[in-house]
Amino acid sequence: MLTSVHWIYLAIVLVVILTMGFRRDTVLPCALGLFIVGYAFTGNFVKAIQVMYNALVAAGSEFLGIIVIISLVVAMSKALTDVGADYLIMRPAARLMVNADVAYWVLGITMAVVSWLVWPSPAVALIGAIMLPVAIKAGLPAIGAAMAMNLFGHGIGLSSDWVIQGAPSISAKSAGLASAADVLVPGFPLFVTMGLVTTVTAYIMLKKDMKKNIQELHDLHIGKQEPPAERKYYGPLAYTIAILVPLFFAVDVYLMLALNLKGGDATALIGGTALLVMCIIAIAQHKLDALEAVTDYVRDGFMFGIKIFAPVIVIGAFFFLGAESTAKAVLGPNATGFMTDIAQALAKNIPLSKFPVAIMEMAVGIIVGMDGSGFAPLPLTGSLAGSFGQAINANIGVLATLGQIAGVWTGGGTIIPWGLIPVAAICGVDPLELARRNFIPVIIGFVATLIVGVLIM
Repeated sequence: MLTSVHWIYLAIVLVVILTMGFRRDTVLPCALGLFIVGYAFTGNFVKAIQVMYNALVAAGSEFLGIIVIISLVVAMSKALTDVGADYLIMRPAARLMVNADVAYWVLGITMAVVSWLVWPSPAVALIGAIMLPVAIKAGLPAIGAAMAMNLFGHGIGLSSDWVIQGAPSISAKSAGLASAADVLVPGFPLFVTMGLVTTVTAYIMLKKDMKKNIQELHDLHIGKQEPPAERKYYGPLAYTIAILVPLFFAVDVYLMLALNLKGGDATALIGGTALLVMCIIAIAQHKLDALEAVTDYVRDGFMFGIKIFAPVIVIGAFFFLGAESTAKAVLGPNATGFMTDIAQALAKNIPLSKFPVAIMEMAVGIIVGMDGSGFAPLPLTGSLAGSFGQAINANIGVLATLGQIAGVWTGGGTIIPWGLIPVAAICGVDPLELARRNFIPVIIGFVATLIVGVLIM
């Protein structure tokens, strides 16, 4: 039975979505929403204030593992850059780009792989410094290179997140699932569909434009942010690290398969390896100064992780009240999941089916993602997937994946100009033009993914 607290919670959810629709930050309405719901539930001003804090602690506890793994991987990437091994690791892929067609796919696939390993933000700078000049020299227009880096990195890499598992972990926790694998495994066909349809469509459209007027595409290159200059000399240490680091992570992949490591266990292996590699590089590169160097790497990595997740923790704290387990942890044993109760009430009174629920899931992900944060939609889309998936007896993992793909491809930076600035700056193209050229491939990908999702749900 729905109470006044349920309606208050739903009203605040709509306010948050509306705020995101206007491309404004949502931390304030989520924070105030915690107080309002806390007061409505407890009827006590002091307890309502405590709810605000307790909800953030609960959300922070849920996200801590994700924050740590991302921070450690970024810290490791900074150590690789210091020693010059990052350039050497990427250089063989750059040599494969013999023409524009090959350059598009090599640039894109490399961007996806690096994004899986170190996240798209560091990958943009790394790929831009090493492979972008080679791709342009091979005949790929700068706008084509930007599309490849953007769709493969901030699209495929960030939305699937196979290695670090940040996005699927948030979706799984919000949906009440046991681990990220409960999203990644059933959602695999959707990740493949979205990735293939979008990148192939973009490639076909780019090829058509190149045949029509290649000079016009090259004229879109308005000058780029200068990447770091290539070093003239790489010492034995750089070559050694460039060989060992891929081997370390290849061993990690083997161990995951051999020992059947999934979810948190797989994440722990990657995180521990990143920390170990960072320490080895610091000792080999800085010797007696390694004590301070490691501290700087860790500090920089965690500053990046906290910068990304600080608003997500507040947003997640509010939407986690929609799930029963986290609602009980914050509001007490008498609490129920507000969104779960609302979904079950709708299912009993309104004839819901898989198709409209799937459309709603993707629509919410797109709307919420318009604020420019790929992770901001995930607490809400995950909560909706858990609630409506139970109500209509659908596969919650598939439903959560639909919302995750819609939210990350939108907010992560493929079709909204304010999310495209890093790639646009590195490639020297107008972010509005890049968003315009990405729009049709991404929308076609959304439609194809929605259809597949409904079929396998």
